[in-house]
Amino acid sequence: MPPTQIIMGLSIILTFFVMGPTFQEVNHQALQPFLEGKLSQEDALDEAISPMKEFMAKQTRERDLQLFLEYRNTKNIKSIEDIPLTALVPAFAISELKTAFQMGFLIFIPFIIIDMIVASVLMAMGMMMVPPSLISLPFKILLFILVDGWNLVVQSLFVSFK
Repeated sequence: MPPTQIIMGLSIILTFFVMGPTFQEVNHQALQPFLEGKLSQEDALDEAISPMKEFMAKQTRERDLQLFLEYRNTKNIKSIEDIPLTALVPAFAISELKTAFQMGFLIFIPFIIIDMIVASVLMAMGMMMVPPSLISLPFKILLFILVDGWNLVVQSLFVSFK
């Protein structure tokens, strides 16, 4: 596992890459007109929220959004603009968590298979005192390198965003 700083840096870089078009739209529609004095602070905030809502709504599962809308007894949703942020933000968060857990599980499966094979071979050889993780770690790293793991992880992240 890489250090936390590497993982955080990668996540920030990928966030700006994925969110780049949305950030540009917010800059064009809200920030620049506000800085030029063409929009008030409240109007700029309303203009900035719209692209963010569109992005989150595209990534949010219908079922997750429905859960929060039903809990708040929110009805008459005809467009993305009608969805309150108090429902959209948590629905987006749990949708992304579900996607992350699915990806993590798919990454975990080959590694657990390697652990099981190594443990079985060690037991068959009578080496019960040798921890299987000691032997399997180099095989896991080798597998990750051979399948170009970072490329697959980043590609999976990109594909998860519509």
